[in-house]
Amino acid sequence: MEKGVPIRALSRGIAVLQAINRGGTVSMMEIARLSQVPYPTACRLVQTLMHEGLIEREPARKHYRPTALVQTLAHGFQGDARLVAAARPHIVALTRRLGWPISLSTQVGHSMVIRDSTHSLTTLTFSHYYPGYTLPILECAAGLAYLSWLGPHARAHLLNALKLLPDSANTNIIAMFETGELAEQIRQQGHAQRSFNTFTLNPGKTSSIAVPILMRDHGENDIIGCLTLPFFVSAIKMNEAVERFLAPLQATAIAVAASLAEDLNPTPVEEEA
Repeated sequence: MEKGVPIRALSRGIAVLQAINRGGTVSMMEIARLSQVPYPTACRLVQTLMHEGLIEREPARKHYRPTALVQTLAHGFQGDARLVAAARPHIVALTRRLGWPISLSTQVGHSMVIRDSTHSLTTLTFSHYYPGYTLPILECAAGLAYLSWLGPHARAHLLNALKLLPDSANTNIIAMFETGELAEQIRQQGHAQRSFNTFTLNPGKTSSIAVPILMRDHGENDIIGCLTLPFFVSAIKMNEAVERFLAPLQATAIAVAASLAEDLNPTPVEEEA
C-alpha cells in the first residue's frame, strides 16, 4: 500500500459509525446520506458493526442505534476537560445575554468535535448538540476558523491529510488555504462564517459564525479551540449576525482563554508571616 494513503474501507466504517452515533437512531438511507457512503457499502458496514456489537437494530423498525460498547472506544481519552470547565460559565452567560446557543469545539483528525454547547439552555435552536458530535472541518465555520489560525506547517500537514480522504471534496477551499489567501482573509475578518450549514441535524436551516480561542505559548498565540454561534437563516442575515454577535463572541473567547490560563498557572498564595 502506498505510504500515507488511508484504508478506504476503514475510513468509511468510521464515517458510518460516526453518523449513527450522531443521529442516535437512524435509518439505513439516513446512514448512507450522513456518512456520504454508497448505500450498498453502508449496508455491509452496518452489518459488520452489528456483528461487532457496536450498534444494534431497533426491534420495532429498521432503525439503527449505538450500543453501550461504543463507549469503550473512548477509554483512556481525557478530552479537553480543563478547557470545557473554563469555557462553561462564559458560554452560558453569553447564551443568556444573546439568546442563541454557543458551541465549544476542538479539532480531532479531519473533524471538529463539539466538547460542550448551550443548545439545551435556549429555545432558539432546532436540535440539541451534545459532546462528541462531529462536523467535517471544511464544512463548518469552526473548522474554517481553526485552519485559519493554525500555524503554517501544521495547516499544511492537515490539508495534506484532508486531500487523502476518500471522495475528497472542497478542493477549491483546500487550494485557497494552501495559497494562504483564505486564511489571511478570515484572520483579517476576525471570524469564519458558514451559510446554510449542511452537516447538522437540520441541514440548510442554520448559518454560523465562529471565532478562535487563542493561548499564548512560547511568545505565539496557538489555537486550542473555537466558539461557534449558530442562528436561523430565516431570522437573521449573515451581515446582521456578524454586526450583532461577533464582538461579544470574540470577548467570550478571550475570557475563556484567560480563565484557562489562570487554571493552568494559578497565582501562588503568599503565606502569612
